[in-house]
Amino acid sequence: MTEPLKLVIFDVDGTLIDSQDHILAAMNHAFAAVGHDAPARRDVLSIVGLSLPEAIARLAPQFDPALQDAIVTAYKQSFNTQRLASHPPLFPGARQALDDLAGREDVLLGVATGKSRRGLDHILAVYGLEGHFFTRQVADDHPSKPNPSMILAALAETGVAPARAIMVGDTTFDIDMGRAAGIRTLGVTWGYHPEAALRAAGPDALIGDYTQIGPTLEQLWRLA
Repeated sequence: MTEPLKLVIFDVDGTLIDSQDHILAAMNHAFAAVGHDAPARRDVLSIVGLSLPEAIARLAPQFDPALQDAIVTAYKQSFNTQRLASHPPLFPGARQALDDLAGREDVLLGVATGKSRRGLDHILAVYGLEGHFFTRQVADDHPSKPNPSMILAALAETGVAPARAIMVGDTTFDIDMGRAAGIRTLGVTWGYHPEAALRAAGPDALIGDYTQIGPTLEQLWRLA
């Protein structure tokens, strides 16, 4: 009897890649471009995972929409310049974990990210991961996290039952999105939201490094 397919959906920034240096530098440039100081590092990292317009609106609610749009444009320009100059590293163990999961006949992999499609495609190409992910959900096509639209689209595209799907991410937005979509969630503590905040969001499990992901996924699937 064929094993029913399972789906693991990964966030990108803070989960697969450590892009905080690029994000912070681009944010500093974007706010400077409109004559303002950038928010504190902690505040900037707190919005990673949201779509860019939503992130800027949260960081600078005192600015009018036109100024927020100017910050968004300046951020994109700076981030794209940095992307051509250097690549954010994969977190330790991420590549091996992805290779192991992609090699299983009963598992499909997906991405749900606040990145643009161009940004995601670039990262996947840099690390030779184009063939790993069956479904790729990006900010271009969906409302910002924690709206469950990305996960619902991934489920529809793969045909995997919600009970056999797991969202993996480092922010409360990832956990809230997964819960809203009716799937299980796995928080990772090496990313950009504090562990206490992540735990308070109510993930089904938390892990501290990629060596734990395989056994933890199996434990969660046994609950299906």
